[in-house]
Amino acid sequence: MGRFDNKVAVITGAGSGVGREHALLLASEGAKSS
Repeated sequence: MGRFDNKVAVITGAGSGVGREHALLLASEGAKSS
């Protein structure tokens, strides 16, 4: 079970760079992104 299961993360700038890395990390912890 991830730390962010059943949570939604809204990340701006997730197409590249630091935003992308944050999006991938949160997704690996169970967050859904939008």
